[in-house]
Amino acid sequence: MPDKKYDKEELFQFPNPKTTDKRERRIQRALEIIPGTLSWSVVSGILLASWLAPLAAATFVIIYDIYWLFLTAYVTFFSVLSYRGLKRGMRINWWERLVRSRDLTRYRQELFDRAAFLRRVLREEKMPFRQKMIVRRERQELIRHSQEITELLEHEEEIMDHQEIIHAVLLPTVGEGADIIEQAIRSIAESTFPKSQMIIILATEEREPEETRLPKIEILRKKFDGIFRDFLVTTHEVAPGELKCKASNAGYAAKKLRIYLDERNIPYDRVIFSNFDCDTVAHPEYFSALAYAYVTDPDRLRRAYQPLPMYHNNLWDTNALVRVTVTGSSFWHMYQGTRREMVTFSSHSEPFDTLVRVGYWPVNMISEDSVIYWKAFSYFHGDYKVRLIPLPVSLDAVLADTYMKTLGNAYKQNRRWAYGIENFPVMMRALWPDKQVPLSKKLRVTEETLEGHMSWATAPLILSFLGWLPLFLGGTVFNESVLAHNLPVVTRVLMTLSMGGLVTLVFLSFLMLPKRPKRYSRWKTVFMFAQWFLAPFVSLLMAIPALDAQTRILRGKYFGEFWVTEKVRRK
Repeated sequence: MPDKKYDKEELFQFPNPKTTDKRERRIQRALEIIPGTLSWSVVSGILLASWLAPLAAATFVIIYDIYWLFLTAYVTFFSVLSYRGLKRGMRINWWERLVRSRDLTRYRQELFDRAAFLRRVLREEKMPFRQKMIVRRERQELIRHSQEITELLEHEEEIMDHQEIIHAVLLPTVGEGADIIEQAIRSIAESTFPKSQMIIILATEEREPEETRLPKIEILRKKFDGIFRDFLVTTHEVAPGELKCKASNAGYAAKKLRIYLDERNIPYDRVIFSNFDCDTVAHPEYFSALAYAYVTDPDRLRRAYQPLPMYHNNLWDTNALVRVTVTGSSFWHMYQGTRREMVTFSSHSEPFDTLVRVGYWPVNMISEDSVIYWKAFSYFHGDYKVRLIPLPVSLDAVLADTYMKTLGNAYKQNRRWAYGIENFPVMMRALWPDKQVPLSKKLRVTEETLEGHMSWATAPLILSFLGWLPLFLGGTVFNESVLAHNLPVVTRVLMTLSMGGLVTLVFLSFLMLPKRPKRYSRWKTVFMFAQWFLAPFVSLLMAIPALDAQTRILRGKYFGEFWVTEKVRRK
């Protein structure tokens, strides 16, 4: 049973973005101004330099193009590594690994014996090349896993019994139809993890009209009654000081879950809380893989857990611009999964114990998925990490009733994602006064956050538009210089070389593409390839919303509520 220590630990104070303290408010506003100021300084700086100092502007453009070439190669390389890790993760029987974690010594010996047997098979038997490669890959995986088991045996006494683990899966909804949510819950019901150890939390909003909310609840209850340990429904009413956002709804539902656990004497550290979007379709092995990662990690309470988001639910149905946008987003998250400072995004999981300790989500911020990471990061003085679960979860790509409305919704969704820069002021206010966080980590977090969001907003503009301004604004003297004659050539060569990364990602996108629905002909596959010629336009579709979001915060024109992406499925 949770003890009174939580009452004390809930006093943990994370900076309030809407603080009324005059000194803290000045600091907050000063930090809010920084990201937008940097981005606009880059844009206006290149514009002015192209007119007043075209030689310096052209030099900067060439250096930036070289930097972009190396960055493209770097991201592509680690995206390929992430893809290989994803394929490996999808081949693993995570439920078996979870069950066998109760007797690691015996399990390791069986892995050794199986690997030795396969070695003899490879030496003694003749087989087709393809079959030999499959056997060799299985043997390599056995050896790799036996090494992991050897490491786990060093702290075997700290491994938890998976039979005590409970998965609580939150599905917040405000207006989505029962058919959308049903697909998400059905994927959970088809999980390899025992449903008797799973709780579904359908988090509704009181502001959704009863004539749509109540029938939706009734439909889902009937379809999944008796399948899970429990099916909880919460109805959140926006309280004073709260935004109409996912964070306030999730926090309300989490507090109701806490009451539920207390009444049944269920320890919080036995509960893994998954905060999903209501359209998230989980891989059948995800919850088994998540439980395995949790029970075998001695620092489990200092971890968040992130699957790889893929926008595959309706990828064939949406338009080409959106497909390229969301596929690029998937690749970006695959690359992020290889980084040390990965941040939670969209659908993810965390220990419920940690969620209670940090005091849940801030209820007056839009970007709930990333801010909970920074809140826990601050609580543990920087000793908090995201652990990748190498399995995909599938979500909806933006799709509306008309082509133009789809593009408009895509713009709004990208702007909401980019609005995550609102985390920067509060995380700076939390980290820099904390003497327990190493200076190197503070500097790294600050630099990576600012550089990432500034590149998001400015890189496509520099590469597609601003980089050519010295030729148009530089004047006669500059245009007659050697650098002016070479600028288009150098830029073209560097951009052509960087296209090698795009070609690699296009190839990977076809390997990950979900099966073509029968309602589409083979010509649709051809169009799926041709759509990648729209990549330059898509980059602008990503950059302009990011600049929009930063400008809003710069001017203090904050969003008043969480914009919910419309969910549409083709029948």
